[in-house]
Amino acid sequence: MAKANKYVLLDRDGVINQDSGDFIKSPDEWLPIDKSLEAIALLTQHGYQTVVITNQSGVGRGLYSDATLTEMHLKMTRLTEAAGGKISHIYYCPHLPDAGCECRKPLPGMLLQFSNDAEVALDDIYFIGDSLRDIEAGFAAGAKPILVKTGNGEKTLAANPDLNVPIFENLYDATDYILSK
Repeated sequence: MAKANKYVLLDRDGVINQDSGDFIKSPDEWLPIDKSLEAIALLTQHGYQTVVITNQSGVGRGLYSDATLTEMHLKMTRLTEAAGGKISHIYYCPHLPDAGCECRKPLPGMLLQFSNDAEVALDDIYFIGDSLRDIEAGFAAGAKPILVKTGNGEKTLAANPDLNVPIFENLYDATDYILSK
């Protein structure tokens, strides 16, 4: 049985699924990155609970509704389960970047909410993202950030070559690293 504190936190767009500068606005546009669902399955098989932490300002922008976001997340969880994995929980911020909320990354609000809900400290929990705001949120919350080069990862690394975090090609490679610890 999984220990209660075995978690991995994941950004969504650019880590699990293909990202788009025009936003992912429908279940049809939600397409998994190669081997990302298999990576979540590996984590699940090794007793980790996977939690998604994602900014979704497309809701606040009126590009898609909460109901459509729910449909996208249902597709993500169904495809993950079909691959043998499980997503335990999804936290999302629907707010616009200038809304002044506490949850939008790079602020640590969603990570801290997860920590509170799960009653776990974040100091030994990895948070995998593809952007500087993911890394900053991870550090601000006291988690262990990892950068993947998928999504915005290559651009993030080019703009921030001195990031002091583990860096991997994709979620699958990051998962191998976590499981080797």
